[in-house]
Amino acid sequence: MKINEPEKSKKIEPTKAELEILTILWEHGPLPVRVVMQEINKIRELNYTATLKLMQLMVDKGILKRDERKMQHVYHVVEEEKKTKAHLLDKFLDTLYKGSASSLVTQLVGNKKTTKEELAKMRALLEEAERKTNH
Repeated sequence: MKINEPEKSKKIEPTKAELEILTILWEHGPLPVRVVMQEINKIRELNYTATLKLMQLMVDKGILKRDERKMQHVYHVVEEEKKTKAHLLDKFLDTLYKGSASSLVTQLVGNKKTTKEELAKMRALLEEAERKTNH
């Protein structure tokens, strides 16, 4: 039995900066540090050394893996996007809305940024969910 096993079963919660990197890797797939840095620099300035250090810390935490087979190390995400987002959403819902999905939806619907198209999608999703629970 490995000493680190319980630690690995713990859910890792990425920081805001780590989420930026995860989002880039989910969108583009495995990438070297320089390309990740270029993508981040479209949003905010971050130099190569800071990007590399952040990604190395993410490897240490078990969020990323590094492929060292080539000269340029390529990083990829360990856990799939859907799982990570589901975990973060559950935590967000529990923390800010006391676990109430309807409170979250009420907040979203009342948000001035919600478009008619988004409301129509939400309505369709709610209708589909209701159909599934009735069968």
